Amino acid sequence: MQFTVSTTTLQNQLQLLNGAVGTNASLPILEDFLFRIQDGKLTLGATDLETSMTSEIDVMADSDGEIAIPAKMLLDVLKTLPEQPLTFKVDLDTQAIVILSQNGKYKMTGEPGDEFPSLPSLTEPEILHFSSSVLADAVEKTLFAVSTDELRPAMTGVYFSLDESGVTFVATDAQKLVKYKRTDITAEVPANFILPRKALGLLKNALPKTETSVEIAYDQTNAFFSFSGINLVCRLIEARYPDYTAVIPPESNIEITINRNDFYNALKRLSLFANKTTYQVNFEIENNEMQLTAQDLDFSNDGKESVPCQYEGDALSIAFNARFLGEILNVVKTEEVRLKMAGPNRAGIVVPGVLDEHEDILMLVMPIVLVA
Repeated sequence: MQFTVSTTTLQNQLQLLNGAVGTNASLPILEDFLFRIQDGKLTLGATDLETSMTSEIDVMADSDGEIAIPAKMLLDVLKTLPEQPLTFKVDLDTQAIVILSQNGKYKMTGEPGDEFPSLPSLTEPEILHFSSSVLADAVEKTLFAVSTDELRPAMTGVYFSLDESGVTFVATDAQKLVKYKRTDITAEVPANFILPRKALGLLKNALPKTETSVEIAYDQTNAFFSFSGINLVCRLIEARYPDYTAVIPPESNIEITINRNDFYNALKRLSLFANKTTYQVNFEIENNEMQLTAQDLDFSNDGKESVPCQYEGDALSIAFNARFLGEILNVVKTEEVRLKMAGPNRAGIVVPGVLDEHEDILMLVMPIVLVA
């Protein structure tokens, strides 16, 4: 089997798939990329058995066939080569691979392509269609809040809830929470499932910048994303998502409007002076002004800033982790944000100053309890 492909095209596709490459020492073939030639198309694949990803590109080939090629070695070679045609010569009997460039010849050994794990199939799936921009926005607004605590597996993914009123995405790590809803995408059959963090990270990187349609098919076990020649399938997290509504204050009698950039940059600066365990920043809000202070007693660091805001009401003292709050502000793109609070010991809610007519978003961060 022989085929020719552009260095840049191949490298770009493999970098998208590289996050799905496995590291299972008991199954070395998971550390490979699958190369499958059929009818002049090259299908590339990678899997760790939980998440699988494939993409297609057109190539010049003399025959059909498949081979598994070591992922790390191949990518390391491609990264050092300038744009040029590369010719792969593969002996399907011995799995010997020869790569020819303009000035070089490289040999390596692969594994039989028919031993590479195949993509799981879906059983009676439900199907939805998202625009790529809407899906990318939803992933960006929720992925940062997903937990990395493997002891709470339900929180290591984004919760999808679908019904006739719309699609709701929820992510939380117990310190911050995001609830994002789209009303322009509905499902006739109600469903809910949890998509793992890794798969959503791969999806975020693979979604095209130009507008396209993304098909999402799902059943009780897996979810399948398909767009622009790319397919991603992941196993759903089998766990019950916690009752996230319990931490959302039923009402907020305090509302502050503030410039997002001014607020975000002030938090970034003050986090440099805060304790490196808690990143605590204290807020004193009164008379349309927010006083922010941070200190690290161990190193005698101290910082203080004032940021103008719009607020009428009683004076308020509250503290937040500057990094958690900064992560929330980083995904808000509006000029102003509104902070809603019910008291110094209740969660703070951040909402954009302006919302699209088809979206609703609530971002929540837990306060640090001030000790008198």
